[in-house]
Amino acid sequence: MRVGARLGIMGGTFDPIHLGHLVTAEEALVQFNLDRVLFMPTGQPAFKARETVTPAEDRYLMTVLATASNPDFDVSRIEVDRPGLTYTVETLETLRTLHGPSTELFFITGADAVWEIVTWKDAARIADLATLIAATRPGYDLEGARRLHEDAETRFRIEYIEVPALAISSTDLRARIKSRRPVRYLMPESVIAYIDKHGLYREEG
Repeated sequence: MRVGARLGIMGGTFDPIHLGHLVTAEEALVQFNLDRVLFMPTGQPAFKARETVTPAEDRYLMTVLATASNPDFDVSRIEVDRPGLTYTVETLETLRTLHGPSTELFFITGADAVWEIVTWKDAARIADLATLIAATRPGYDLEGARRLHEDAETRFRIEYIEVPALAISSTDLRARIKSRRPVRYLMPESVIAYIDKHGLYREEG
């Protein structure tokens, strides 16, 4: 990657990945003039340690399928291959080492997650390592979010983008698949085919 590059990191469980994730990544790519967006499926997400999550390899492969047609998107195995719980600060430290100090890191996530980021492991270090891009739905209380972080002890660099497709959620998609309701046009066809082939989400409790 070029000196002074701008790298977007799209973190998430991607269980499963859907069009909302892809639209968010594309909007961030264009709006913030990013060189690439690196999708980062979590391995064992710390914030879901007590929940049942689809095996990391399946989530990684679905993400590869979903992003394959976009030359500006890549998928990383860093968190999938790392043993133990996944922490964002460790991922950002690894990317800083891999890409050097001249690459600017932008961590893309949902605005709701940004509200909770002050509780994440080593939040102050996360603030040092990356600018946060917070994806919101239309009508989201942006001023409330800004006030929250202005009052926080740890100061983050936060940019907001509005993404209509964020109304789609992985939780709803899992429920739809389990109850045999349609998911076409909410997810890439390649991901739907993978889920059907491997019988994912059919027996979820």
